[in-house]
Amino acid sequence: MSKPVIITVAITGALPRKKDNPAVPITPSEQIESTHEAFEAGASIVHVHVRNPDESPGSDPQLYGQVQEGIRKHCPGMIVQFSTGGRGRDPVARGAMLYLRPDMASLATGSVNFPTGIYENPPDFVEGLARTMLENDIKPEIEVFDLAMLYSAAKLVKLGLLSARPHIQFVMGVPNAMPARRSIFDFLRAELSDILPEATWVAAGIGRHQWEVNQWCLAEGGHCRTGLEDNLRFDETRLATSNADLVKKIVDSCPLFDRRPATPTEARAMLGLRAAA
Repeated sequence: MSKPVIITVAITGALPRKKDNPAVPITPSEQIESTHEAFEAGASIVHVHVRNPDESPGSDPQLYGQVQEGIRKHCPGMIVQFSTGGRGRDPVARGAMLYLRPDMASLATGSVNFPTGIYENPPDFVEGLARTMLENDIKPEIEVFDLAMLYSAAKLVKLGLLSARPHIQFVMGVPNAMPARRSIFDFLRAELSDILPEATWVAAGIGRHQWEVNQWCLAEGGHCRTGLEDNLRFDETRLATSNADLVKKIVDSCPLFDRRPATPTEARAMLGLRAAA
């Protein structure tokens, strides 16, 4: 039988603005609608950022709550994953919405250079976010922007702040960070198998690398992430028509790799998540 692949759709992110690409969903209602379209196309996880009225990256828990409520209403069983990323957000606010108990939340386990600044994640801050997620029964998705972050995740497992079966995402193609090279992808998978053998994994290709990395994941039994956040990030000349179209591109290619999109129920079981709210 074909092996299920969990498809994550990252609908918004911090870039670009609406005027640069009308497909980017900004308001809660736009984000809910775009998520529903991607859900219907085959996505089982949605990665959520929110935006302020001026379209800058937002941290308002009320906005996160509105988006989560709408997704749970219109996309039954879909896994909601909040971003705790730091681009344009006050560190104190990055975990302020976790009391809403989404199914998952992103957790970068170290600092890394981005094109115009440092994405700062000091050890005490990372451990604090991990502890908050643990207390609220939220499964972290470990964001590995550079190799050391993988070993930092293993340390969190030893500290009891992560389960022995974490979900790891390799982020490839961010300028100044980890390149999207097949040799690095293969090395990361080998290291993960050695130090965290029970982990599930996904990889995200940024900008022009998105589809290439999707195919690597399909071929090697991993899971896939797509969406306008990654497709346009750091490469705003690449215009995609919608989040749903990007999901559909993966779904249409699944048979070539003997894969099929996982249902939300299957995805929850594979990731060890609680039943849908």
